[in-house]
Amino acid sequence: MKLFFYPFILFALLVSALGFITNADNKSITTRATLGKKLFSEKILSADSSISCASCHKPEYAFADTVALSIGIHNIEGNRNTPSVLNMKNRPYFFWDGRAASLAEQSLIPMADHNEMGLPVAEAVQRLNKNVSYKNLFLKIFKQKPNAKNLSAAFAAYEQTLETVDSRFDDWANGDGQLTIAEENGRQLFIGEKAKCFDCHFREDFTSDEFKNIGLFNGNFLTDSGRYRITKKESDMGKFKIPGLRNVAVTAPYMHNGMFATLQEVLRYYNNPKGFFPHQVNIDSAFNKPLGLTQKEQDDIISFLKTLTDKAYIKKNKLRIF
Repeated sequence: MKLFFYPFILFALLVSALGFITNADNKSITTRATLGKKLFSEKILSADSSISCASCHKPEYAFADTVALSIGIHNIEGNRNTPSVLNMKNRPYFFWDGRAASLAEQSLIPMADHNEMGLPVAEAVQRLNKNVSYKNLFLKIFKQKPNAKNLSAAFAAYEQTLETVDSRFDDWANGDGQLTIAEENGRQLFIGEKAKCFDCHFREDFTSDEFKNIGLFNGNFLTDSGRYRITKKESDMGKFKIPGLRNVAVTAPYMHNGMFATLQEVLRYYNNPKGFFPHQVNIDSAFNKPLGLTQKEQDDIISFLKTLTDKAYIKKNKLRIF
């Protein structure tokens, strides 16, 4: 056999091996959730095939990002901080401004947003139908070719599996562990009248699922009016969705604009919001007076917040919890 045939043989073997790997991987995809997981990391769902959902919702950082504003296609900077998608199963609305009423509705909006993935949903569906592997997976799982409805259903099914209930706090709540002195002091402050954290951050995921204006809108250099953009109600000016606090220690930076890099900065702000920025518009009355937390009390609250981190993310981030 002449030597010039060898490259073609090697190429054919490589293609065959890749096909085998793809088929083997696809055999494990048997549910909407497992298909959604594959799609979550699929870059062909962005206009230039450069990013996926997982590019900004990084699994190792509790499905949040590590920068204030995520970078979309063509290096375009986003408008708001990327929130975690963990523990979204029981939320009544999504995005910082609550513009989506379901996980299925939410899942396709970033795909079409020109600052994010920049791909019209119709074009995303076309790409999936042209991809033999994806087309067969949709036919296997949905008994249909890819379309907008079953694409969003796959994403939603996957995100509904992203619930975390294996933190040190959960151990303590179930009688299987103890909190340190600092953590218990922080917990008492968290639920008490002085820090008032529990007024907004309660239930199993530490959120009241409400919208609040905490003073980060003044119409000058803080110009994102939040919920008002959706409702056009003056009473919603500067309000944003109260996020859950599970895994909060690994989802920095914080707030809708990512302006605070650490939990220490967050506690410092909450201790006296009106002392930070001038001309705050529509700030909630709960922030009219400083909390008067000492530095040790702030540190103890942070110690407690760290106990809300699922053990999987403590390992991934080497989080110091003592």
